Amino acid sequence: MSENQKPNRRQQILECLAHMLETSPGQRITTAKLAAEVGFSEAALYRHFPSKARMFEGLIEYIEESLFSRINLILNDQKETLIRCHHISHVILVFAERNPGMCRILAGDALVGENERLRARVHQLFEKLETQFKQILRERKLREGKNFPINELALANIILAFCEGKISQYVRSGFDKKPSENFNEQWQFLMAGC
Repeated sequence: MSENQKPNRRQQILECLAHMLETSPGQRITTAKLAAEVGFSEAALYRHFPSKARMFEGLIEYIEESLFSRINLILNDQKETLIRCHHISHVILVFAERNPGMCRILAGDALVGENERLRARVHQLFEKLETQFKQILRERKLREGKNFPINELALANIILAFCEGKISQYVRSGFDKKPSENFNEQWQFLMAGC
């Protein structure tokens, strides 16, 4: 097998895992089920990933890379604090909406019974997002000469909790209640007075 085929097989496994997470809510994904879905043996799965936890980590890495590459674009394109926070929140929710299987990882329900380090990894991802919001909010005083009526740390936590709540609702609703639904109206309400 050439080097060019390995990333494609790995990608195929991760895409299949994400699809199974989307189409099998509430069910635990075993390597046997995943191998059958992908169309090759469990041994072949383990040639590409040393464990199922590593497969989930591959999806978490994809989520992180996707979100932070978009966040960096927003930070380069937008300079106003509230517009930055609005766009980043919207990117998080639209990413979740377009990747329902990965929402189950973000919401944690797909990780029940899996390796504890996976939950820690998702927690770390949300911590990085909250830190990003904190940084943007703290810079407002320097950039715009304005303060918030609430502590920046508390506001960053509110924004992240809003995003996490919308993602959890999406998973709980069986992917019917879209995270971006009513976003602009809700955002205006959250930021009223800021």
